[in-house]
This record gives sequence, structure tokens and C-alpha cells, in this order.
Amino acid sequence: RLLLRVENSGQHLSKEQLETIFNRFYQIDDNSEGIGIGLSLVKELVTLSHGTITVENTEVNTIAFKMSLPVLKTQFQPNEIAELNLKKPIENRDDIDLEGMARTIEVMDENLPIMLIVDDHQEILDLIDSIFKDSYQIVKAHDGEMGVSKAIELIPDIVISDVMMPTLNGFQLCETLKQDERTSHIPIILLTAKADEADSYIGLETGADEYLLKPFKTKALVSRVKNLIENRLKLRKRYSQEVILKPKDIAVTDYDKLFFEKVQNILETKLSEPTFTVEAFSEAIGMSRMQLHRKLKAFTGLSANEFIRSQRLQLAADLLQKGNPNISEVAYAVGFNDASYFAKCFKETFGCSPTTYASKF
Repeated sequence: RLLLRVENSGQHLSKEQLETIFNRFYQIDDNSEGIGIGLSLVKELVTLSHGTITVENTEVNTIAFKMSLPVLKTQFQPNEIAELNLKKPIENRDDIDLEGMARTIEVMDENLPIMLIVDDHQEILDLIDSIFKDSYQIVKAHDGEMGVSKAIELIPDIVISDVMMPTLNGFQLCETLKQDERTSHIPIILLTAKADEADSYIGLETGADEYLLKPFKTKALVSRVKNLIENRLKLRKRYSQEVILKPKDIAVTDYDKLFFEKVQNILETKLSEPTFTVEAFSEAIGMSRMQLHRKLKAFTGLSANEFIRSQRLQLAADLLQKGNPNISEVAYAVGFNDASYFAKCFKETFGCSPTTYASKF
């Protein structure tokens, strides 16, 4: 076994302190820096490694930590063993620009969904990145304030955030994003080292979709992400088949409902205008073109341009059903300034020409 002893000079600990020093969020005094999870995590990791760790006062006014760890392969189960290349040089982390890394999208495949990871510990950011980097475009932020900024800028498909962070904690991040029309639809998973039932209620009350304790199992996190994304895809498939926009049915949150009510009002007044473009749409809704694109894509699977065309064609189909056989009039009434292009788009969507479609009613 590997035996390790670490001594710390200072005053002896009381009996109560010796008994509670490995508890989560325990701090010796109010002036202590950090959040009090370091020794708790050490004990959990040592225990997971089939080892032991203890603390005691010594005779020379010092505090001693003693740790014992098994080192032989035979002392572990096969699924507990990871093969490492010990000849690979250790990276010099002093040269890493953490803020620069947090500002960079590390996977540039635009066909992949975007995942935003928010945590003030670089090790956690790197761990979650390593789990999902093959399936997502990864964006990192090292505090809640940067997390909110990145979420609003990029409109990710999912957010994974720590709870206890500087400047803005995970609860505040979650509440901010869920109360913003641009980001209210984004599923959020909160990670916390605090195993407190009251905190889990707070997390869910702020709109979090999932709440997971640290240290977490990779399988548990992957499963939660998979379920949330699949549920959103099911909703997208359902909404993409809707002929008429129904804000109450589409909305995931009250803020989504407000967003789609705005969309509906804008379409009712602007859709018939040939000059109604994505730029005009985004300006009317109060979002950037990219934000509008990402929001609509999340719900309908359509880009903003495709969404406008889809709504025009569905309005045209409604007019044809009501007995207006003049194809050119219908085309111009729904915002197309070219009847031939309208007929082409209509056939691509409904599988027949506008004339054939009208004859069915």
C-alpha cells in the first residue's frame, strides 16, 4: 500500500473539528477561503479507491493527515482500472490561458448541437468536454456571468452548469436564462456538491430541467443529456407538423409562450409583405438574426428563412381551401412576388401544384 503523511503547522483542532473536517461545506472559521468541499472530495475519492484517510493532532502543535491507498492491480476490480501512458509528458498548465479557452468553441463542426459548460473549476470543464466533445460543439465559461453572456450570444442546445460559482451562481444563471425569451427554451442541468434536498428544490424552482450531485457518474450525466435532447427533438418533430402556430401548445415555458405570441402577431401583420425578410423579422422580435434562427430551429427544426416560407405556404394552403382558385392572387397575398416560384415551393411542400390542391376542396 502507498502511505502518505501530510503535516500542517498551526493550532490543534478541537474534537468536534476533527470529527467534522471531512464533511461537505465544513470550514474551520468564517475567514477561510473557498467553499469547503476540498477535503470532502478527497475523502470520497480515497474511499472510492479503497483507501483510508484520517486526521489527528500531533504533540508538536501540528495537524497530521494520514492516507493509505492500495497500489496493486489485484486489489481492484477490472472495471476500476484505467490504463495510463506514464511516459507522456505532463502538460505545463502555467502557460494555459483559461479565459481564452473559455471564450473558444473547441469543436467547430457546425452540424453538431452546441453545449455550454459553466464551472469555475477547469478540471470539471475539461472532464465534461472529454465526455461530449465528439457529439457536441463545446463552449466553456468559468463563471456564471460569462455563462449567461455565452448563452445569450450563442443560444446553445443545452447548458450544464455548476451551482456554486463566483459573480453569479448556478441558480441565478438558471433563473436569468429561463426568464429571457431568447434562452427560455434551453434545457439546463445543474451540478452541485451540496447534497441538500432544499437546494434541489431551489434548483427546480428556478427552472432547472435536471439536478445532479457531484461527484457524478459519467453514465448518469450522459443519460440526462440524452433524455433532454431527445425530448426536445420529439417536441420539434411535433411542432414542425403544425399547420397553424399555437403558442400555448408550442411553449415550454411562459416566456416561450410570450415569444410565440409575438411571432404570431408579427406574422399576422407582416407575412403578406414581400419585403418581410429575416432581417425585418429579427428586428421586429427584438433579437439578432442568429438568436432568432437558433430559437426557431430549436422548436421547429427550421431556419428563420425556412420558417417564414413555411408559414407563407401554410397560409396559402388555407386560402386555397377556402375557395380562392386564382394562384397568382394567392401567391401575392402571402408575400410571394413570383407566382412561378410560389408554385414550385408549394409543390415541394404539399406534393402537388396549387391548382391540384385547390381542386380537392
